[in-house]
Amino acid sequence: MQKTPKRNKQPLPCGEPASLPPDKRKRESPEDFVAFLPPEVSLQIFSELDIRSLCNAAMTCRSWNHAIDNNDCLWKNHCLTVRAVCQREIDCDRGNGYSWKITLLRNYWKSKVKQEWLSGKYSNIHSQNNLPEKSMYPMDVDTWGEILEAELER
Repeated sequence: MQKTPKRNKQPLPCGEPASLPPDKRKRESPEDFVAFLPPEVSLQIFSELDIRSLCNAAMTCRSWNHAIDNNDCLWKNHCLTVRAVCQREIDCDRGNGYSWKITLLRNYWKSKVKQEWLSGKYSNIHSQNNLPEKSMYPMDVDTWGEILEAELER
């Protein structure tokens, strides 16, 4: 009687199905689509993400981080959206040679706070306790001037 070798009962990484042979497992369930897809397909997938999701994806693994961080066009569209509120700031940063990603990181929260101030969200605040936690952000004199002008017109 011939003995059959015992199977290794160690758990498989990432929940790969035990019924597939090891060489086929890798092909059937790739752990990193960036490594298997053409760069333009990965870029298209990442371009569908919002800013928060894009930042989270960049922290997923090294290959995703490399694909996202080294592709300025992924950040450009988000940066241009922020530019609708912070045109002067975005144009200044771009003029100073900052990448789209760095420009976005420098201006994202500023644009959120500025938009809320300009929309009148903080017009009837009676004390600092009535301000939400992220209502303030370091802004230059020109930005505060825009906000104060909007308040005077209300």
